[in-house]
Amino acid sequence: MSKIILDTDVLIDALRGRHATKAFLDEVTDRSIPCCSVISVAELYAGMRPEENEATADLLDGLVIFSITRTIAELAGHFKNRMRQRRLDLADCLIAATALVEGASVATGNAKDYPMPEITVLPAPR
Repeated sequence: MSKIILDTDVLIDALRGRHATKAFLDEVTDRSIPCCSVISVAELYAGMRPEENEATADLLDGLVIFSITRTIAELAGHFKNRMRQRRLDLADCLIAATALVEGASVATGNAKDYPMPEITVLPAPR
């Protein structure tokens, strides 16, 4: 079964109960293992409202969470360096590198954040 890394925006939309996001996740998780990067975990907790703590933990408990390895960090650095003309966020480069190393696609509402030709992006509803 294939893997899909859910970008932070998709996880936030799921937590906020967006129906379009729920339908999208139901569809993609029928054929893929839902995953995320530890980067998204940090981003979720950095912006989390106090009342979202339990729901956030429950959502994350249902995902495979990938750590950042040296290989992923080096690849992310290469992505950022290679695409200097675009203002790519290092967090997005780390998520993209994780996807490449893990053989996963990235589900995101911000496809422009993942211009790397090596990455398969599944556009999520916005």
